[in-house]
Amino acid sequence: MAVTVTLLWSSSYVLVKIGLVGMRPLTLVALRYTVASLVLLPLAFVRGELAAVGERGLLTRMFLLGLAGYTVAQGLQCVGLSYLPAVTVTFINNFTPVVVLLLGVVALIEYPTRLQIGGILLVLSGAYLFFNDPFSGINPTGILITLVSGLGWAFYLVFSRLLLTMGEIGPLGTTAVTMSLGTVVLDVAALMCEGLPSITGEGWMIILWLGLLNTAVAFFLWNIALQSLEAFEISILQNTMLIQIAVLAWIFLGERLTTTKLVPMALVFMGALVVQLKR
Repeated sequence: MAVTVTLLWSSSYVLVKIGLVGMRPLTLVALRYTVASLVLLPLAFVRGELAAVGERGLLTRMFLLGLAGYTVAQGLQCVGLSYLPAVTVTFINNFTPVVVLLLGVVALIEYPTRLQIGGILLVLSGAYLFFNDPFSGINPTGILITLVSGLGWAFYLVFSRLLLTMGEIGPLGTTAVTMSLGTVVLDVAALMCEGLPSITGEGWMIILWLGLLNTAVAFFLWNIALQSLEAFEISILQNTMLIQIAVLAWIFLGERLTTTKLVPMALVFMGALVVQLKR
């Protein structure tokens, strides 16, 4: 299920880059998550998953998760893509599992085995070797924005898992509420910073596709998987996106897959597999 989600998110990089030609970054990400929230929130209400939101400070915790996972992580990632090539953003994001691992040890008491640590090192080595000079044309602002985005995503992964394993609210309610709360802040920021948008028909098609499939469906499935997988395990699976993006570029864009790419891709795949072997 998690790998299916990463396939959807891999295609998002291409669609976001196309969308940024005619839209400002905050506007694009705000509209994308607004569409997804308008689908998920009524569905969660109908299924009775919002009843517990007001209990024991749950709403405050979910607001912080929404702020980290959507306003900071997704909003700033899109802004980062407007400053940096997708390859550089992907490279930086591949080191997020280290932060997730450290946070998970403290907050979740989830310790990797020696085998899993070896798998994580394989993944990181493969990611490093895969990208040839990832910081060419470096933009310090874009690097900083992308790093903060990664920290927000690490926080979201760890503390969403903590919330889901406590059983106070289900995956659908968690996804709908955290996304909606984070999206409100995104909408306000987009309106204040970029003003009212003027969007083409192609732009609306990209927004609807991203909002319905790559966001509403994908994040719901991701949170279901997060109930079963430890935070660093699911974060490592997300690193397989570099393989998927390379294959998609080979199929649809005609980009070559050379040996210098295939060997690091194999390292990432083997490392991700080793991390899951605990099961």
